[in-house]
This record gives sequence, structure tokens and C-alpha cells, in this order.
Amino acid sequence: MGRILRRIALGIGLLGILLGMVAAVLLWPKYEEYRALAGKFDLGELDRIPAISEVFDQFGGSYGRLPGEVRYVVPLARISPNFVNAVLAREDSRFYDHHGVDFNGIARAAVRNLLAGGVKEGASTLTQQLARNTFDLGEDRWRRKGVEALLALRIERQLTKAQIFEDYANRIYYGLGMYGVETAARACFGKSAKDLTLSEAAILAGLIRSPNRLNPLEDSRTALAQRDQVLARMEELKMITSAQARAARAEPMPSGKRQPPHVQENYAMDAVGRDLAILLPREIVEQGGLKIFTTIDRRLQLLAENAVESSLAAAESEKGWPHPTRAATPPVGKDGAKATESPYVQGALVAIDNETGGIRAIVGGRDFKSSPYNRAILSKRPIGSTFKPFVYAAAYEHGLMPGTLIDDAPLRDGEVAGLVGAWDPENSDGENLGLQPVETGLIRSRNTMTIRVGERATRGAVRALALKAGLESVPDMPSIYLGAFGVTLKSLTAAYTMFPNDGVRRQPYIIDHIEDRHGRVIYKATRAELRCLSPAVDYVVNGLLRDVIAKGTAASAASLGLDFPAAGKTGTTDDYKDAWFVGYTTRLTCGVWVGMDRPERIEAHGYGAKLALPIWGEYMKQAASWKYVATDFPAPEGLVEADVCSVSGALATDACRDAGTVHHVRLPRGMVPTAPCTAHAGALVAESGNSAFPPPEPTASAPPVAVAIPVEAPAANATPAPQVQRGASGNYRVIQTPNGIQVLYDR
Repeated sequence: MGRILRRIALGIGLLGILLGMVAAVLLWPKYEEYRALAGKFDLGELDRIPAISEVFDQFGGSYGRLPGEVRYVVPLARISPNFVNAVLAREDSRFYDHHGVDFNGIARAAVRNLLAGGVKEGASTLTQQLARNTFDLGEDRWRRKGVEALLALRIERQLTKAQIFEDYANRIYYGLGMYGVETAARACFGKSAKDLTLSEAAILAGLIRSPNRLNPLEDSRTALAQRDQVLARMEELKMITSAQARAARAEPMPSGKRQPPHVQENYAMDAVGRDLAILLPREIVEQGGLKIFTTIDRRLQLLAENAVESSLAAAESEKGWPHPTRAATPPVGKDGAKATESPYVQGALVAIDNETGGIRAIVGGRDFKSSPYNRAILSKRPIGSTFKPFVYAAAYEHGLMPGTLIDDAPLRDGEVAGLVGAWDPENSDGENLGLQPVETGLIRSRNTMTIRVGERATRGAVRALALKAGLESVPDMPSIYLGAFGVTLKSLTAAYTMFPNDGVRRQPYIIDHIEDRHGRVIYKATRAELRCLSPAVDYVVNGLLRDVIAKGTAASAASLGLDFPAAGKTGTTDDYKDAWFVGYTTRLTCGVWVGMDRPERIEAHGYGAKLALPIWGEYMKQAASWKYVATDFPAPEGLVEADVCSVSGALATDACRDAGTVHHVRLPRGMVPTAPCTAHAGALVAESGNSAFPPPEPTASAPPVAVAIPVEAPAANATPAPQVQRGASGNYRVIQTPNGIQVLYDR
């Protein structure tokens, strides 16, 4: 009997304490102070729930997530009613009857604590729990309770019950780093919150009070015991029938689990994060809940990482390698700091889809965890001879003809415009070849020839093309002809996309589009493009870059197993400090850089063909064997065959032939010269290599010139119809013949 009386006394005392707490909140002299504190909180924070931001690859598959809380935010409509009822039964059965503070609940808790002989049940409402889970209410217990209650009353005045429950369900912590019911449902049961069964809903509701101790991923036995308590309470409140409760209790612990995506730590994700910071305000990114759809091809990304590492590890294994190797270097310092400079040789790779400009793979180093510095997009290094195609393209655009002879001799004083003092750059082999066809200068990467070609184009024209192609900070000095300025690998690779695209540069991008937590598209890539070269000039440069691989400085590509159509250019800077190769197929453009973080010689004779080309070749070979099949480069329509003088670049005369300067070309129509050579005296070459043409009728003033232009044969009954047109050298007649077109120039 005495024991019962003690319990009654204890219960009455606890009831008095709880009621006194409420009275203190409402009547205590500090009420005004607490009310003022509760009024300072921004209730807009209730809806600004940090959520997981997922990153997807180009095929829509999950690729990873951004750092932050593991939380999926879903609307109330996508939460199972089973979960709603289970939570209300467990935490706040009078949720729809109170206004933030449940005085009846306080009394009920007092009675239950009385019967239990101690404090076994609290009386906080869901609204009060939401307030303390959202805002920092301070450390002092009584003050915190007072502000919490007043803040709950304020929340109830401004939000609907549905809004309060939705925010509560998305904010609640479920242990093991999981926040929100959607996250818990996926992790524990492999399904969405809208599909929770009664048993599953009761399990999740049961672990709210002690998420770490009761988590079903850790201890299914205790989780099931809590489930049964929730089901009993739901049955008591008439939310479910006895039969439903029995059926739910009979269910075993579900085994299906779907863990949230992990934080992918690599250079591709780093590039995504950097672009994201530019595209969206910081507060939107930090809020999370984004779906970020990228252009990353996960397989190509892995192939790129492997190609960089395997090739450089092979280089390090060579006898006499002059630097520390990655294998012998601790990955992270004792203090756990990540290095921006590494003592071993580094590499970077960027691969861009020629059709769209989408970045399929990006590697900024050999080990992101040890050195997250993204060399592909941050490091500006001299690009050396990889810039030479832009010099030749600018010269062709300004009238230089293929086959024109260019001197490979040392530069003479005063030969380079605006140059003060002596400048005598040597060729890599230390030799000078004398007069050579202009294409030799690019195919064999001749420095002195390239400088003279650049002067033919003018430095201003070369710079203009480089800047148009997206290369940054091209200085106004002659050394740019040899690539003596720094740009990023990403920019250089993007600039090269104009060569396989008929002269049109693709703007590189790695984020295709972004959706917010409501599924609305808030960003879409424009897929911008810019014409940098005429298709005719691009065709010529493209052919030379194919010859670089076939018989030039990158001819070793054949020994690497490169057996498909490709083009590109090697690059090596002074004292072998940087090794480059940028090349392409019809599908992909890929750039590779190799060097030391602190610029120094990589190794003696560390050419781009030796260090960068193997990475490129291995990567492109793997890409071509999968989805990115390399096909033959298409030839433009309207190709013209003509004989030109290799000295003047004009149409060849018989005197040019006598002088041995006739060069046969096959070019787009727009590049064929219209004027005859004036550097040599004599009649023009008559047939341009096509003996099927009859000799043209001579004019009274001068012998004509004939240029053969292959076309489709006309119909058998077609009648030749001469047309007189104006050319650079005067009038000319266009006469159709059964085998083609004959152009007669009248001087």
C-alpha cells in the first residue's frame, strides 16, 4: 500500500513540475525575454532544408553526390500515410488538436510517468521537436525549453499542419548519418518513402527517439521490438485494426537496402563543383536537393585515369629516371594535408565530344586524394608546338598555299617584324633543311619555318585566331609562334575541336542541365559553337595533322597500336619541361599534358611523342573500341586539282615547270588560286595533270591556262554552255566538257 502511495505522490509531483514549467513559460517574468528571442528566428529556415545533391553521368546513371548531409527532401504527397500515422501515434497523437504546445499531452505524460515510477515519456509536440531540430536555441535547459515552446506557438500560427509535418519528416535524424524519411526508407528498405508498408513505417517511427541505438541496419531485434510498440499504440488509437497490427508484426525485417550515392572524389567531380559554383548562387548550391546531369562518361573517365597512371608509372620504371616515383612517395603527409605540388611527374587529360562539346573525361593528376589540384583546368603551362597548327591555319586563311616553299634556314636580323635584338631559335634536331614545302614545317614541327609562316600571316592574325579559338592571354610577341605562353589543357583541347568540325570550335562544358528539388530545370547548357576557320582551310590543316601521325613527329603512334584515322600535334617546351599531345578522331578530341608541378626538366629528350602520346594513344584506342568508333575524315565537296607554283603560290606556268617549282594540289574550290604566276616568265601550264582535256583555244593576247576540276559527268545530251565570269586576273570562261570543267583565263 505504501508503495502505491509513493507512486501517486511521485506522479503528482511530476505533474506539478510539468505544469509548473508551462506556467513558467507563460507567467514567469522572463516570458517577455523568451518571447523576444523566439521572435528573432527566421521561420523561412524551416523550408530551407539542406538536401543531398546527386550527380549523374551522360547516360542518366548516378555518378556520385556533392558533400553535405545525406538527406533526400520529398513533399508530403510522397510520404506513405502509414508513416504519417505511425509517427503521430508514437510522438504526437494530438498533433491536429493542439497549437504547438499540448497541455493535455503534458498531463498524460505525467500520469504515465506516475505509473512507470519515473520519467519515461516526454510531452514535446512535433512542432516543438521541429523548432529545436531547426534552430540553435542555446545551451541553458530552462531557457531552451521556454524559447522552444514559444517558438512552437509561433510556427503553428504561420504554417499549416501539413507543412509542419512535411518539414519534420524531412529534418528528422535516423542515425548513421541519415536525415529525413526518404533517406531512411532507401537505406533501410531499398524503396521510396511513399511505398513504405505498415511494418516498415512503424520501424522508422520507432527509432526516432534513439536513432543510433535502435537503427535496423545495426540491430534488427531491437528495431522490431520498437515496431511492435508503435503498432500497439496505433491499434490503441484506432488508426489500424487488430488484424492489420497482427499482419504487420508477422512481417520479417526487410532485407532490401539501397545506400545513398557516395561522395565521389576525383577530378571530374572537382570540375563539376567548380562549374556549379559559377552557374548557381552559393545559397542554392548549399541548400542542395539538386540533380546535376553531366556529360561525364564514367567508363571513359576510368579509362582516362588508368591511361595517365599506367603510362607515367611505366616511364618512372625506366632506368635512370631522374625524379622520385609515385610508388615511393607517401600519398598523404603526416598531418593529413593534401599537396598542391607533388615531387613526382604529373599528367592531365581532357576528352571532349566533337559533336556537342561535352567533356567526357577530365583527369587533373595521378591521385586526387593526395593532390586534388586540378591541373587540367587550373594549371597554365607553355604549350610549345601544339600551337603551330593555329599559325599555319592563320597563314592559309590569309592566302598561303600548300606546297609553297618556306626557308628553314636560321632567321636573319630584321626578318621578324617588331623584333628588337637577335632571336635565333633552333629546330629540335639542330639542323636546317633549306627551302621546304610549307606543310613540312607543321608535319616535322620546324621552328624556323613556323616563324616565317607566322610572319606571312602576320602576328595580329595569328593572335586573333588563337583568341577566337578560346586560348587565354596570348601575348603580342613573336615567340607565340612557338607556343611560348601558358594556357590550360582544357582550353587548348577545346580549341582543337575546330579541326575535326570543319573549322567550328565547340564550347566545352561538363554540366548539361540542373534540376531543383521540385524537378524544375534551373540551368541548361547552351552548347555554344563558334566558327574559327573556313571549311576549306580547316580541310588543309586537318590533312596536315593527319600526316603528323602518319609520318611526322607523332609517327610512333603506329607502334602503339593506333590503327584508325586520327590527327594531332606533339608539343615540347624548352629544356623538356612540358610534354604535350593534342589530337582527335571524328568522335573525340583529347589533350594530354605531362610535366613536373614545379617546372623543371622531366627527363633528357622528354618529347611529347615519348611521354604524352602514349597516354593519348592508349586512351583513344580504348575509346574507339567502345562507343566512340573512329571513322574516316570526310572530304568536302568541290575539291579541285590544280598545278600551282611553289614559289609564288599562284597558278603554275610552263616556266614554273621548267624551274621545277610546279606543285600539284587537291584543294577545296575556294582555295584554288585564280591568278597565274608572275615570278616566272612563260606560258601557263596547260592541262594541270589531266591529259583527257583537249588543249584550250589560244586567245589573241596571251596563252590561256586550264585547271581541271573533277565533277559529276553531265548527261549525255548536255550542251556545253560557256559562262564568262570575273576573276582576280581578269575575265575567264567556264566551259563544261564531258569529263569536267575547263577554266580559260584571258589576260
